[in-house]
Amino acid sequence: MPSLEQFAKSKLAALEAVHRRRVLAETDRADAIHVVRDGRAMVSFSCNDYLNLTHHPAVKAAAVAAIERHGTGAGASRLITGNHPLYSVLEDRLAQWKGAEAACVFGSGYLANAGIIPVLVGPDDLVLVDALSHSCLWAGAQLSRGHVEVFRHNDADHLRALLESNRGLYTRTLIVTDGVFSMDGDLAPLAALSALAEHYDAWLMSDDAHGLGVLGGGHGSASACGEKVKIDLQMGTLSKALGSYGGYLCASRPVIDLIKTRARTLVYSTGLPPASVAAALAALDVMAADPALCRRPLDNARAFTRGCDLALAESPIVPLILGEEARALAASKTLEEEGFLVAAIRPPTVPAGTARLRFAFTAGHTAADIARLCTVVRNRILPQGS
Repeated sequence: MPSLEQFAKSKLAALEAVHRRRVLAETDRADAIHVVRDGRAMVSFSCNDYLNLTHHPAVKAAAVAAIERHGTGAGASRLITGNHPLYSVLEDRLAQWKGAEAACVFGSGYLANAGIIPVLVGPDDLVLVDALSHSCLWAGAQLSRGHVEVFRHNDADHLRALLESNRGLYTRTLIVTDGVFSMDGDLAPLAALSALAEHYDAWLMSDDAHGLGVLGGGHGSASACGEKVKIDLQMGTLSKALGSYGGYLCASRPVIDLIKTRARTLVYSTGLPPASVAAALAALDVMAADPALCRRPLDNARAFTRGCDLALAESPIVPLILGEEARALAASKTLEEEGFLVAAIRPPTVPAGTARLRFAFTAGHTAADIARLCTVVRNRILPQGS
């Protein structure tokens, strides 16, 4: 057997050969839009801080005040002594914002999904997962030990066929999907999925990490459907539009009580720092007071797609699929040279042959920023595909 170091070097060399080795790049976020990397100042189109609230004065002030009052850390699991008073306030606010009875806040979005699904389903149950769902939904499904079936991306007819042939074989059935897909920026057909869940006696779970704060008046992708949609389990994060850190689930009160009792990623994790909880609360206040702020990320994304003659954006996330990893990396480098930070996304994050640039638009991007980005993309990136 090779030594651990030899094993690691071999794996890294193999990843390097196919342009899949990752390197953590130090990035100084000077403000909500501008970054400095390797001494180069750039406008970032790669950040999920959709409303630029990480640098909002009221949000920062709330975090500082929480540190002064409650200290820098929770000190223990929430079930021991880490459930500081700010938690209940935030959970009540989140439930109200999402139109649910109750909420539970986790240490991150990944921890939320990895903890929630195994509480609700087990070996005798069925989990139906959209093919492009986020990694943490897959992790939760696999940890549940339930039978996992994959339905084609956003294909309600395929989901119906799987339900028709499998539903009677299992005790409980859970359908899981992103609300806004993080790498493609498209929206799940939540109304259709909800109708199927009701018809086949299944539960529906939506990860709305990239919908909260930017769609449906800030309430998320379900509110953007134009009709009332029943989603049993509304999950999301505090780390995107809310500019803080953490994850949450909104659901009925009995479900939330069960999650708080049984979710291993909650029970066995230290609670969030008070500053993170306070910052999320302040961010909700900012969103409620300024509905127009929540519209700007999508408006900016659509200005970009119109300027580049791309399909109209459905969310603040716009992918430009280039194919091979080397081409995506070269395109990202080209944009850096022009003063823009746009990440190249490669397998296994996305399927093989779909490496891409992933543009993320925020409320603070200016018309001038977007116009110049369009010019560079049209002149230096898009012609490469012709």
